Amino acid sequence: MAIRYRITKRSNTIANNKKPQYILQAVNTGTIDLRRISEEISTESSLSIPDVMSVIIALGIKMQQHLEDGKILDLGELGKFKIGFQGKAADVASELTPKRSIKKFHLNYQPSLSMKHRLKKAITVYKEGSRSKG
Repeated sequence: MAIRYRITKRSNTIANNKKPQYILQAVNTGTIDLRRISEEISTESSLSIPDVMSVIIALGIKMQQHLEDGKILDLGELGKFKIGFQGKAADVASELTPKRSIKKFHLNYQPSLSMKHRLKKAITVYKEGSRSKG
């Protein structure tokens, strides 16, 4: 396994000099859908593809319900999920109302401890367009 990257030129809008800089940018190599994940899990377990798909769909529905109730979802090896939101500030607390003050909601993800340990290890990377991985 290796992560592909490219070198990208970016303008630094925060710095005073606004001099362009270069960064490494991760490049995805495709999308894996529910069917593919279900097939892979099915071959590694005694569950059929429809059984796996049903459980994953049900998990998504339950996640949405519990997140909307303000719960933190601790999904073990997957990590934790919780709802957050971006809001506007006000000079006086009485000016704050959910309808006017909340701009948008988002999902916060915190990886599990084992996932964090894997991320701390050196993950193999290779430059986009190169033939060798590593």
